Amino acid sequence: MSNYLTNNEAAEPAAGAKRRRKLWLVSGVAGLTGVVSLAAVGVATGAGAVGADGLKWATAQVSRDGDQGADRGDQGRDRHDYDKDRDKDKDKKDHDDRAKEVPCDTDKLIQAITFANQNHGATLKLAEKCTYNLTRTDEYGNGLPVITEDITLKGDKTKIVRDATADYFRILNVGPGGHLTLKGLTIKGGQTLNRLMAPEPAAVWSAYSTSVETTAAATKAGKAVAVAPRTELKAVPKATPKDGVSTLVEEPGFNDGAGLLVQPGGSADLEHTEVVQNQSGGNGGGVANFGTTRITKSTVTENTAFFFGGGIFNAGVLKVYEAKVKDNEAGIGGGGIANGAAEIFTDDVDGGTVWVEKTEITGNKTIGFGGGILDIEGNTTVKHSTISRNTALVAGGGIAAAESSLNLYGVKVESNSTIGVGGGLAIAFGSRATIEDTSIKDNVAAFFGAGLFNERSITVLRKSEVVGNRAVGPIGIGGGIFNVAGQVNLDKTKVAHNFSTRPPGGIFTTNSGVIIDDKSAVTGNRPTNCLGSPATPPNCFG
Repeated sequence: MSNYLTNNEAAEPAAGAKRRRKLWLVSGVAGLTGVVSLAAVGVATGAGAVGADGLKWATAQVSRDGDQGADRGDQGRDRHDYDKDRDKDKDKKDHDDRAKEVPCDTDKLIQAITFANQNHGATLKLAEKCTYNLTRTDEYGNGLPVITEDITLKGDKTKIVRDATADYFRILNVGPGGHLTLKGLTIKGGQTLNRLMAPEPAAVWSAYSTSVETTAAATKAGKAVAVAPRTELKAVPKATPKDGVSTLVEEPGFNDGAGLLVQPGGSADLEHTEVVQNQSGGNGGGVANFGTTRITKSTVTENTAFFFGGGIFNAGVLKVYEAKVKDNEAGIGGGGIANGAAEIFTDDVDGGTVWVEKTEITGNKTIGFGGGILDIEGNTTVKHSTISRNTALVAGGGIAAAESSLNLYGVKVESNSTIGVGGGLAIAFGSRATIEDTSIKDNVAAFFGAGLFNERSITVLRKSEVVGNRAVGPIGIGGGIFNVAGQVNLDKTKVAHNFSTRPPGGIFTTNSGVIIDDKSAVTGNRPTNCLGSPATPPNCFG
């Protein structure tokens, strides 16, 4: 399992070979052919520095819409105590008690950030209803100076936008030791696609492996051999660095985070802010977090990532509260949020820690895995939230987890879909999932486990319901739950009114790992309730 990021001030990690993850492959599904096609178009990759101060900045075009007479009255500095536990340097000079007003001029914004970095930070009040239009970049692909101090950008219907005709660059970058607070802003149009390559299709396919295990399971249940998809999740153990020191901190790629990149040792707060229509050639279309980031009462929407995390990518500590993550897209996995990344062309990235509460994750898409959320060797907790109308081509329309710890409390996993397995959830490769007071409802899969697909993992459903899910393909099996060589415990849980093309409509298992307590009910599923090997699970009612 990964070393979850708990100290964002850690020193630079020792170099070492990264672990290669291999995700589910549903053979014959056209979606992964789409991955190859996308790869042929070109992908932004490449390692390198992600930013520095002391750079020359060119003149940038400025536009303004709305009333020119913005309020310019004095305003006390809005100090921010990040989670009440962020260490403060006692010798650091106090900030000016007045927020510095920045006129609607992009050059002035760049100058103000540069000055704040040189003078222990500041609160910058941006012009109301202004669009700061960025047209130039530094040599490291940043539209604004890298944040190295405690800086707050406050706006009122204010936008920071990359000009549509400009060269490719991200908009904001928080360096080690920097802390950025965004309030009342829109971050729009960042794009990191400046290093193109055309990989061979074989390079894409080599990141995946096949297995006949699930095919055998389908054969037992549905007598379908030739057309059953082969799905498996495998991993190769991570090599030990030569000096014996394990990697504690993941490092971002050059193209990660088109809207906002938070480097290891950096932190950010987004409040009442919109991150929209940013496009990453790597991971994290809207936000890529390798440090510590909190997103509160904000919206992350219509962003895209070529690899993982269409809306948000995380390899650090991420908190999302009372927010909306919607209508984002990722090429390989995590249309809404990706906690970690598998190896495709570059090293893999272990997931960190993600907390999501009172948040809507809706309408996100990927042609790979985890339409709403993908977790790869990380730790994800979701509470009192909705994960709905997300789509993944291969697995996990709502959520996909691989070698992860997943906890859901009071969550609605509803109306998600996949052509592959796990319309609602796909839990695989030694993951541990606890699902409590949660509704897994009206999800669709073409093949197996429309509600829940569980492969070689342990999943506990407590006081929950798996209702109205549908495995609709010609060999659709296990409309409610499909378990392969894993363990599923039902505690006061209802599995009812699910449907599959072939029996059973309720629960299918390849082993005796489905345990149903006497306060749970498996009933009203079509065409039958349960089927398993070596025997039908007990307490499966007619």
